[in-house]
Amino acid sequence: MRQETDLHEVHHRALPNSPSGDYAPSVVDCPSGQDRPTIRGAEQLSAQETSWLERRRKATVDPMIKLVERNRIEGFDAASYIRNAAENDLSSLPNIAIAVSGGGYRALMNGAGFLAAADDRTAGSTDAGGIGGLLQSSTYLAGLSGGGWLVGSIFANNFTSVQTLRDGIAPDTDVWNFTNSIFVGPGESLLQKTGYWFDIVEQVSDKDDAGFETSITDYWGRALSYQLINAPEGGPAYTFSSIAETDNFKNGLTPFPILVADGRAPNEKIVALNTTVFEFNPFEMGSFDPTVHGFAPTKYLASNFSNGVVPRDGSCVNGFDQLGFVMGTSSSLFNQFLLQNITALDTKIPSVVVSAVTSILNALSDGNNDIAQYSPNPFFKYNPATNPSAESYELSLVDGGEDLQNIPLTPLIQPLRQVDVIFAVDSSADTTYNWPNGTALRASYDRSLSPIANGTQFPPVPDANTFINSRLNQRPTFFGCDVKNFSSSSSPPPPLVVYIPNAPYTANSNVSTFTPEYTDLQRNEIIQNGYNAGTQGNGTVDPQWATCVSCAIFSRSWARKGTEVPGVCGECFTRYCWDGRLNSSSTALTENYEPGFIVGGSNANGEKENDAAGVVRLGLGSMLVAGVFSLVVGL
Repeated sequence: MRQETDLHEVHHRALPNSPSGDYAPSVVDCPSGQDRPTIRGAEQLSAQETSWLERRRKATVDPMIKLVERNRIEGFDAASYIRNAAENDLSSLPNIAIAVSGGGYRALMNGAGFLAAADDRTAGSTDAGGIGGLLQSSTYLAGLSGGGWLVGSIFANNFTSVQTLRDGIAPDTDVWNFTNSIFVGPGESLLQKTGYWFDIVEQVSDKDDAGFETSITDYWGRALSYQLINAPEGGPAYTFSSIAETDNFKNGLTPFPILVADGRAPNEKIVALNTTVFEFNPFEMGSFDPTVHGFAPTKYLASNFSNGVVPRDGSCVNGFDQLGFVMGTSSSLFNQFLLQNITALDTKIPSVVVSAVTSILNALSDGNNDIAQYSPNPFFKYNPATNPSAESYELSLVDGGEDLQNIPLTPLIQPLRQVDVIFAVDSSADTTYNWPNGTALRASYDRSLSPIANGTQFPPVPDANTFINSRLNQRPTFFGCDVKNFSSSSSPPPPLVVYIPNAPYTANSNVSTFTPEYTDLQRNEIIQNGYNAGTQGNGTVDPQWATCVSCAIFSRSWARKGTEVPGVCGECFTRYCWDGRLNSSSTALTENYEPGFIVGGSNANGEKENDAAGVVRLGLGSMLVAGVFSLVVGL
């Protein structure tokens, strides 16, 4: 059963507030006085985020109480603790974040399953063993690449539930219809498929005609929008900054969305671990890293900033932050995938369309525009001593996972945001058969040891073989449990990281990052598998899991206040905290990692299996998914 609010959720979206009324940005009059856009230093959070946090933190109190009371911690009055923190000591109120990794549609669907489990609007999510309400209790929600598509789609559609995006509000109204490849487009008729690409080309050409540089990311972002935004032509006038103007966000009724991209220095091709990590949020785009260490107002991207200001004779711009373009920026890894696959479409759409689009995309690629170009560079001549792009008129951004940090953790571990716990959903394809092995976490840990981290700490993480040999990639694991391990640093302890890896609970969800189309059944099974990862099979794997989630939520707050850890939470931490032991030997398991079903599922022949080797070996464009063992009616 869905709540009645679902019937209007998808009708009130992020706002189509681009001044052009379409995809192209527009030059606008610059605001005067203190409202004139500037680049601010990253020494503090923005005034807008700080003000918003006051509303959001209060709005998390009631759903957090419901969550922890339902999954009660024996011997601890969680409700009174939360109420007292909200009324007397807001710094003691647990501050929760969720991070969703990259990994194409696999990451979108697996991450969607976890968010569905965490969302109290999902049917069954607040039943025994459920973690429904965790999303409503969270302050931040970050994504990159495929995880960024998930976050962007939810907010583009008015923070709509996963269940509604998947099922729609009536037959054939689902927004996430992946049966047609993104390269073919929506609709069934030849006319519709032909018009899809002609419309995209025309919209991007309008941006070029308006005087703004274009790249393959423009085409990729436009194509993404058709699949992810419930609006005609994928909402070409919808902007990322318009999220800040929606009522539910303004009133603090949703988490704070963040998308992540990496900077690529001029004349560089390799994106190293010490690259600048940029974030996009409804208020700002920029970086806490010491290289740039500044933020531009998202609404005014492409304005003529120089050394942090728009000169008196400079122009201001609105509409550059089109939602699909921002999602495409965070997933530019797929630009070459678009270029390589568009040539294979002549069996589905007229060859004249394929030839026309291919020539355009090839010309852009030859011009080194196979990345996302932010021109003019908002950080032009800003912090020239440390900013590698300070003298470049263009800022080049690439997929947020190209530096191996495939989980968007950098914005969430910043001490200024005071996050206590991060639920990190990892759908990376690190192994031969597309399962994670902790590479993304290790990259964030390794980065924390270098100057680029600016002293920001991250919990220690073991090597890939330990992840596999100790099966840390087949179950949730807590990293950074003991704050005393971080006491020697002048920086505050990092958040506790609750690692939720993609694993075969009820379906083989290890589909290729570059598989472009899915039947409804395949989509639903992978989402269900992510749900089961988030709930541990509704408590089938561990009946105490939901209680352990509550323990993780309180862990850092208890440490700050010197509160004794309840006995049941001690048991949870013993069970789920990484104990620091390594098991780094190469074994048959590490060389050929093929996990079996954790709860139960079906093999490729439809035969029921339990703990069987249910691996799916996938080539590009092919897919087999195990039959789902559905634990929740309606999901």
